Amino acid sequence: MHYMMMIKATGDYEAGIPPSPELMAGMARLTEEYVKSGAMVATGGLAPSSQGMRVRLLNGKRTVTDGPFAETKELIGGYAILEAGSREEAIANVKEAVEGWLEVMEAKRAVDAKRTIEVVV
Repeated sequence: MHYMMMIKATGDYEAGIPPSPELMAGMARLTEEYVKSGAMVATGGLAPSSQGMRVRLLNGKRTVTDGPFAETKELIGGYAILEAGSREEAIANVKEAVEGWLEVMEAKRAVDAKRTIEVVV
């Protein structure tokens, strides 16, 4: 099963302040472990919301709002898609990533359109 791990954006991230060297080293180490184990499907960072937009459809009318967006708690700064054999394995992966250097990470099981998304953490 594939699980998408979403790394929440922070105020520093939105302000264009790069992650600390310690955080980058920890992320690189963990990414390397996932690649070597064959669990890594895809990973990447996302640009700050100042470079993004939101498209909404309301009453048949589409509107586009350019960033930045004030609510950083709702923004995603990066992601990883991992292969995990079970929900418990996915939780272990998230715990390993969060421990020590990430405040919040959300993970959801990737499913086909006929299923409901299961929130893991």
